[in-house]
Parts: sequence; structure tokens; C-alpha cells
Amino acid sequence: QVQLVESGGGLVQAGGSLRLSCAASGRTFSNYAMGWFRQAPGKEREFVAGISWSGGSTDYADSVKGRFTISRDFAKNTVYLQMTSLNPEDTAVYYCAARLWTANRAPNQYNYWGQGTRVTVSS
Repeated sequence: QVQLVESGGGLVQAGGSLRLSCAASGRTFSNYAMGWFRQAPGKEREFVAGISWSGGSTDYADSVKGRFTISRDFAKNTVYLQMTSLNPEDTAVYYCAARLWTANRAPNQYNYWGQGTRVTVSS
């Protein structure tokens, strides 16, 4: 089992920044790829960013490329999502998820999920 706890969400004005954190516990963190997903009201959960088990490979949705950065700290068993130049379309509940080895854009490929943290971007 892997337990994931997100934090760092909140209310921010358009153009602002936030950093989300996802703290992992349980099985060997370094074996797991991590993904960030988001779900806006009335919409399906969508891929935002992913990072491989080693941290050597990252992937981003086109909508956030150049604005968001995913990273991981093995000493802290934590994955981060640095979000900049936020706009109201980024408003959603953000979830982190874990799966073995390589990241994937499909939510159903992930075995473990956090409870989510809400991000609201005001215009």
C-alpha cells in the first residue's frame, strides 16, 4: 500500500503561483512513478503532469507545459507541482497518484490516489 496526502491548494489570483505537495508513505517511494491529475466541476479527471520512478523523465499536458513543473524529493518522499501563471481554467481539485516505474496519462493506470487539494484561481 502507498498512502498519499496532498497539500498546498488554496485561492490565488490569476497570474499567481502555488506549489502543491504530495507526501507518500508506505511502500518504497523510489519504485513509483507519480502523476498529478485535476478534476474541475462537471468535467472528467485529466492528466496534468507525471514523473518517472527515477525522476529522470517528466511529461506534461499541453495546457500546462511551460507553466507547471513536477519534481520529486526522495529524501522527503514527496512530489511537488510548482504552478505559475495560473489562470481561472486551472481551477480544480488536484490529485496525486502513484504507479510502479513509469508515468502514464491515463488515470485508470494508477493504483494509489490521494484525497485531493482544491485550487481556485480568481480572475
